Amino acid sequence: MAKNYLMTPGPTPVPEYIRNEMAKPMIHHRTKEYQSIFKDATDGLKKIFKTSNDIYTFTSSGTGAMEASVVNICSPGDKVIVVRGGKFGERFDEIAKAYGVEVIQLDVEWGASPKASDIKDLLDKNPGVRAVYTTLCETSTATVFDIKSIGEVVRPTNAVYVVDAISGLGADKFENDAWGVDIGVCGSQKGLMIPPGLAFCSVSPKAWKAAETSRLPKFYFNFKKYKKAMDDTDTPFTSAITLVIGLRKALETINNKGIDNVTAEHAAQANAFRDAMKAIGLSIFSKSPSNAVTAVNTPAGMDADALIKLLKTEFGVTFAPGQEKLKGKIFRAAHMGGIDKEHTMESIKALEIGLTKMGYNFNAGSGIDAAAKILGK
Repeated sequence: MAKNYLMTPGPTPVPEYIRNEMAKPMIHHRTKEYQSIFKDATDGLKKIFKTSNDIYTFTSSGTGAMEASVVNICSPGDKVIVVRGGKFGERFDEIAKAYGVEVIQLDVEWGASPKASDIKDLLDKNPGVRAVYTTLCETSTATVFDIKSIGEVVRPTNAVYVVDAISGLGADKFENDAWGVDIGVCGSQKGLMIPPGLAFCSVSPKAWKAAETSRLPKFYFNFKKYKKAMDDTDTPFTSAITLVIGLRKALETINNKGIDNVTAEHAAQANAFRDAMKAIGLSIFSKSPSNAVTAVNTPAGMDADALIKLLKTEFGVTFAPGQEKLKGKIFRAAHMGGIDKEHTMESIKALEIGLTKMGYNFNAGSGIDAAAKILGK
């Protein structure tokens, strides 16, 4: 059977040893056996987030945790600052507005990173702002944001600092506590190497202070329910048992290597892929590229979606398309989670052949040679 290479920024490939772990017989979740597994997974997550704060686990997509970060700290009429530099920054905007929260938009050019000074200006002009929402890696543009610098301007204020680290965690550097992040949001299907279905929020004392007075409606995503259950090493609602079992195994692997070492591995893959694209003659879309994913501009006149379809159909390599105004103009290749050196090199080989088939002229093999200088043959 031909091998497939999933290069999308979520879901990412699930290594066989994790799939085998999740294939074991089902257990009941209201037992000491499961509580031990859940505790190991939660403790492992804290090392990845680099936090001493509580982390709550939801059975949902990452968007569920994004919603939780709004409904648990805001009240109707509150003002929040939302950095909108792509589809997922815009999602925070949409969630807040759905609950009657007033959004102060900081629009950033797609592919660029927001300036901390611009956020400081908005905070100075709006001293009652409840929270600042931004992303670690804006997946739609493959752009990493300077979370540390933004944290330095938010920390002295009363605003809660919320960071969507769904794509970036495990690939881009992230230090929840050191950078003053009050709520860190993540999902399971990206850097954590397991299927979709789990989402997480780290919650600081500052965020908890805001949660005590929040008046937005909430039930399933109520932090207070999760905090109470956590006292018994449990969740308030049925856990995605199989996914948590897989999560424990994945985190064991990551933490045995060390999260900084894992981040460095993904950075090497990202750099190798980008060097390959430049050698081929293709340009990188982002001005501040993430280690988690790279967005590549296709040659003038070439439909990126047609290229993506060709690579998947003929070579079993799946890249992600551009979204909204980038549709047909870029393709995105991930470097996170279960994506390894083999995925990176084989996808470059397929891309070279695919580009040639679509009439693009370049020095064949130049991409592979450039990547091999970083990753080896």
